[in-house]
Amino acid sequence: MSANHSPAGQQPTATYESAFLKACRREPVPHRPVWFMRQAGRSLPEYLKVREGIPMLESCMRPELVAEITLQPVRRHNVDAAIYYSDIVVPLKAIGIDLEIKPGVGPVVQNPIRTRADLAQLRDLTPEDVSYVTEAIGLLTAELGATPLIGFAGAPFTLASYLVEGGPSKNHEHTKALMYGDPQLWADLLDRLAEITSAFLKVQIEAGVSAVQLFDSWVGALAPADYRRSVMPASTKVFEAVASYGVPRIHFGVGTGELLGLMGEAGADVVGVDWRVPLDEAARRVGPGKALQGNLDPAVLFSTTEAVQAKTREVLDAAAGLEGHVFNLGHGVLPTTDPDALTRLVEYVHTQTAR
Repeated sequence: MSANHSPAGQQPTATYESAFLKACRREPVPHRPVWFMRQAGRSLPEYLKVREGIPMLESCMRPELVAEITLQPVRRHNVDAAIYYSDIVVPLKAIGIDLEIKPGVGPVVQNPIRTRADLAQLRDLTPEDVSYVTEAIGLLTAELGATPLIGFAGAPFTLASYLVEGGPSKNHEHTKALMYGDPQLWADLLDRLAEITSAFLKVQIEAGVSAVQLFDSWVGALAPADYRRSVMPASTKVFEAVASYGVPRIHFGVGTGELLGLMGEAGADVVGVDWRVPLDEAARRVGPGKALQGNLDPAVLFSTTEAVQAKTREVLDAAAGLEGHVFNLGHGVLPTTDPDALTRLVEYVHTQTAR
């Protein structure tokens, strides 16, 4: 092994020693690392300019555009990590699922999966299906230098919900009806999605990302017993599939205060926490041996600078006793957020936590 590489994931030494990856590994950091979910997106005027006239899914398949959008918040905000610009339904589109992302609605699936015969839609994902991902990550790692790049994928439950409902849902009635009414079909569906998700994350890791995050956006709709029985095995399968690469694995869901312990148990190295549970209480629920990520309410950024700093201080104080903490919002950046508020927030966290 050359002196320029570290053991974990063959990361370049400068990247391996970054504050973000150190925090994920629960090691001492020079300052609290910061990145934001949805930092590359609608809150940035430069994003709106380069995306103009280009449909969402198409934008995810243009390597040079993906690289540019991923880099924009790193340049503007001085965040400690980049998050790969994509969408959780990209691997589903890549294997031929008939879906589109409708502006103002979200992913819409033409032929929902509700019977065993419908499972035939879900073939294996190959690296060739997403060659544009490998190309884009190559462009990014060359440009980012010591700044880590986070890859991501949608978790099996959230992908299943889109596929079964046919689009976004508030109540997930079709999803739960299938989960309760045909447990074997449900288990087979999630297992198939776990295989696809694992393959998608492996492509990203082998192309050069430094960490991965599994987004389970809708799993907060479940009670803990249902999560443990009907969802956790598939999430665990994903985390185990990429464990040998040695890159940090982050698990995040919304409204998951009652599931935090189970989400940590599923196998992540870092558990993301939304804004509803203070980080010290989240640490108690998750238990030792995990770093935490979060958890400023994204809506706070619409208030005054003084209020943002006061709420940020609360988050930092709640995280004071944690072994590892990555500062983030409790969900994604809201589209109408003032980008300058994000830049000021990064600077504030860095200065307040510098050693």
